[in-house]
Amino acid sequence: MALDWAVRNKRIVAAAVAPVALGAAAVVAVAVSEPSAPSTAPTTLTASVTECHDMVSIAVGGRNDSPRPGTHAMLLDADGNPLPAASSTDFSSPWVDEVVNAPRDDVPEGSYSAVYVEYPANMSSYDDAVEAGVDNAETVMQAIRQACPDTKFAVVGYSEGADVARRVAMEIGNQESAEDGSYEIVDPDSVVGVVILADAGRTAGEGPFPGAEDEFRNPDGFDLAYQSGRNSASGSGSLPGTSGSFGALDGKVASFCSEGDLTCSAPENIALLQLAVNVGRQLNVDALERDGLTPETALDVATVLGRIAMAAFADIQSQENWMQSDETFLDVLIKVSDPSYEPAVRDVASTGTDGEITSGELIDLTYLPAKLRNEVIGFIADNENTLEVALSDPYQQTLGPDTGHHFDYWRDSDPENGKPLTSAQYAAAWLTHLAKQAESGELDKAEAEATAPQLVVSSKPIDPAPLPPTTDGDVEKAAAGATTTTPTTTSSTPASPTRAAASSSASPAPVPPVPAAAPAPSPAAPAPSPAAPSPLPAVEPLPAVEPLPTVEPTTVAPTTAESSAPGTTTPAATTTPTTTPVPQP
Repeated sequence: MALDWAVRNKRIVAAAVAPVALGAAAVVAVAVSEPSAPSTAPTTLTASVTECHDMVSIAVGGRNDSPRPGTHAMLLDADGNPLPAASSTDFSSPWVDEVVNAPRDDVPEGSYSAVYVEYPANMSSYDDAVEAGVDNAETVMQAIRQACPDTKFAVVGYSEGADVARRVAMEIGNQESAEDGSYEIVDPDSVVGVVILADAGRTAGEGPFPGAEDEFRNPDGFDLAYQSGRNSASGSGSLPGTSGSFGALDGKVASFCSEGDLTCSAPENIALLQLAVNVGRQLNVDALERDGLTPETALDVATVLGRIAMAAFADIQSQENWMQSDETFLDVLIKVSDPSYEPAVRDVASTGTDGEITSGELIDLTYLPAKLRNEVIGFIADNENTLEVALSDPYQQTLGPDTGHHFDYWRDSDPENGKPLTSAQYAAAWLTHLAKQAESGELDKAEAEATAPQLVVSSKPIDPAPLPPTTDGDVEKAAAGATTTTPTTTSSTPASPTRAAASSSASPAPVPPVPAAAPAPSPAAPAPSPAAPSPLPAVEPLPAVEPLPTVEPTTVAPTTAESSAPGTTTPAATTTPTTTPVPQP
């Protein structure tokens, strides 16, 4: 009976929370949308991915700001099939155009292009729409990369599209290459910049350029400073479950957030509003806005709330000592209402059979009074700022005409305080800089330098055989690298260290790395003599002159050779070390 009473009370708490969550959801969910005026264009399919460019920007607009098949000309793949995207010459966004079209006038025609990703861009089901945008953006990038392997990419998103851009960047940046060096989406090195305007996945205190050398001033490789100070919007994004590292793209990301824009600068301790956001992500907010609370929309609300409540009870049941923990029921609701939540499973075999009250559960009931007290205290602490935000009218604060901070990115310059450009202008300048680098090949050069193998000094000699000796220095180098010997006349093949040089005009000269006590062979050309044995045995042992990784002196057996040339003899006993100079980098 006591357990049933506890469960009934938990259900009462959930029922009391639901209306509050629904009301806040209707307010906050709207805060991630914005009005738009998408343009129309002829439906003729004109642009193809086979028209290669040095750089292409993948643009993702916000709510209702997306091209539509049948209304706008869609991009074609290499086989002539429509892709979920339209060229920025066939679709225009009132918000994103300023950023993605900026490079056109600064690079030669055809070097740069921008395409808008087609996706639902609605709030019939927010997460389904965003995931569709992610899939479509990656599909378009893969098609372009397959047709144009050298093309560089930028990704730009605003509002709902900002969520798409963040998730695309995180997935690309955190890929692992296959054994052959390929990537499932595209090579992270081909993505040169990411712009996120109103980043709902932003973490508290994060600067505008996460992962950069100076995350408050500029992205890596761009000298223009965004601001002179180290200012950052307070709070964090309203979708903390989408936060995370950009991996290989760290330092290539510009994440802009305006103070007061609740999509990216939501204050701490607004638990009910966070719950409302999670609920709103699963509701058909479009229908609620359009029709109000009707039997159809009410059923949608009841279904979502019921599913969340059941998930909360299942999560509590999966925890062996939940009654003894500090986690509140509101904490559980927020956790399980996140669309990315994956329920845990508790092994009931180890705790008793279903329907039985175990001794552990009876012990848990003793914690019920303390748990209820913690619920009240926790609820107050977790919602310290909820009332303040609600009273400030979050809809007007975020989306109000001429006042909503969701539109600050086109008017947030402050030259007197060290911020000469708006966020949109700065993003446009950065993309223009990247487009110029792509056109000039600087990006490819930088990538090649970053991936080039490093020179390693080896003790193994390098064979300079392709160059015939022409000077004393060349003779010495040739002598160091030869491995064969010929007792006859001059040859273009470098001579062995144990034979005489073929040129009669060269004078003996010591090899710098060899000790001075070891004289060089005589330059006189050997000639056969009846009184002397053939010189071949003296140079026969090839292993003694084979260049080896280790430096060890080798002694050649002394021989005496008479030359037909008067006054010229071969040294009777010559000890020549096979020390080979180590090439320097």
